[in-house]
Amino acid sequence: MSTPSTAATPANLAPDPRRWGTLALLGAAQLMLIVDVTVVAIALPHVGADLDLSRAATTWVVSAYTLAFGGLMLLGGRLSDLLGPRPVVLAGLALFTTASLAAGLAGSAEVLLASRGAQGLGAALLSPAALSAVLRLFEGEERHRALGVWSALGGAGAALGVLLGGLLTAGPGWPWVFFVNVPIGIVVALGLARRLRAGTPGGTPGGTPGGTPSGTPAARLDLSGAILVTAATGTAIYALIGAGDHGWGSGRTLGLLAAAVLLYLLFGLRQRSAASPLMDLGLLTRRPVATGILLIVAATALMVAGFFLGTFYLQHHAGQGALVTGLLFLPVAVATVVGATAGGHLIGRIGARALATAGFVVAGAGFAVPAVADGASAVVLGTTLAALGLGALFVAASATALGHVAAHESGIVSGIVSTFHEFGASLGAAVISSVAAASIAGSTTTGFVHGFTVAAGVAAAAALVCLVSVPGRSPALTHPTGGLH
Repeated sequence: MSTPSTAATPANLAPDPRRWGTLALLGAAQLMLIVDVTVVAIALPHVGADLDLSRAATTWVVSAYTLAFGGLMLLGGRLSDLLGPRPVVLAGLALFTTASLAAGLAGSAEVLLASRGAQGLGAALLSPAALSAVLRLFEGEERHRALGVWSALGGAGAALGVLLGGLLTAGPGWPWVFFVNVPIGIVVALGLARRLRAGTPGGTPGGTPGGTPSGTPAARLDLSGAILVTAATGTAIYALIGAGDHGWGSGRTLGLLAAAVLLYLLFGLRQRSAASPLMDLGLLTRRPVATGILLIVAATALMVAGFFLGTFYLQHHAGQGALVTGLLFLPVAVATVVGATAGGHLIGRIGARALATAGFVVAGAGFAVPAVADGASAVVLGTTLAALGLGALFVAASATALGHVAAHESGIVSGIVSTFHEFGASLGAAVISSVAAASIAGSTTTGFVHGFTVAAGVAAAAALVCLVSVPGRSPALTHPTGGLH
């Protein structure tokens, strides 16, 4: 265990009296990014028909966003540490809002895909910087509750995206799934411009607790490292996106994964030799961070698997439209919020290990319902129960990885966690689309049963892993002012 480092509000300033209002604005910004995935997915058939998109181009309407979002988040996190969260949050929000307007106005595949990529870049700047701002605003038990709010946005946002996508597509039309971001983005940007403190930029990863002031040689951005890790992460996510269609053992999938591993190795070598590395690789060896990453990947993969199976079952097998499917997912959104809120209150009392284990057990029980019982009611009930466990689980994962992070490294650690969130989402979609392929392509329910069974099994196995790997007590309670290794 290393010597604890200071993890207080920058420069030990008094807590911001407006911090909960600021959290609400940051949460609204993050919610836009999460909703944007599922809200667009529901509108895809209409987008493809109006713009005469090929199957590949239709798929890339979603993939262009997730690829840029996941591939660039480490860069966004490091920029937040160097410049402070405020300018990066506002820049990311401005880019995302402008790109949303361009996507809604798009009259061709080229303009739409370019706009989606720009949305992903804006999201990659905004998401880790916003989470870094949350970590700087709150400490101790308040940080747990704030992370509970933040975690609730994940599953609830995805479920609300299904509903909103159905409402907007059936109403004013698919361009409004993009236009709706514009007024929200403007209002949130104006509010955050007034509320977010300029803050103290960080310095070199692993440097002194207070960081090195911006403008010194140590505060330079490692551009070579940023290019390598962006290429590596983008290649890995691209491989996972296509694995369901091309096969896990195909030369394409294996070749891309091998290329990603090679690029990550080159990135690691670069970080050891760089005068001002993009990140301290030692962060990944800290038990809370490593365990939190594992929980994030598993929880996100299960969440995406549940949404994937649930929406396909309701629309393709049960014959429900996009709007009805969205309404049926409302209990899932509510359950996620309830689970995350309860998790934020419980983690300080029972610890991350108990909360994470219980979350996986409840999620596994939920997925087991549609695995053994057929019908739309079983799918809705099961995914709702699973969402309750996953909501609490995201709090355990976030608090484990982020509950005890020093101010000067909050951006990069937020970027790491957010990156693995996207890995989990891509992995969950790729695996479950392969397992449930028979039902997705045909009329049988066998694939859905197999998919829910696999999800239940993964949750059960993850619960057992939690018992031996997750710290028994919350890091922030164990060391109020330090970091754990």
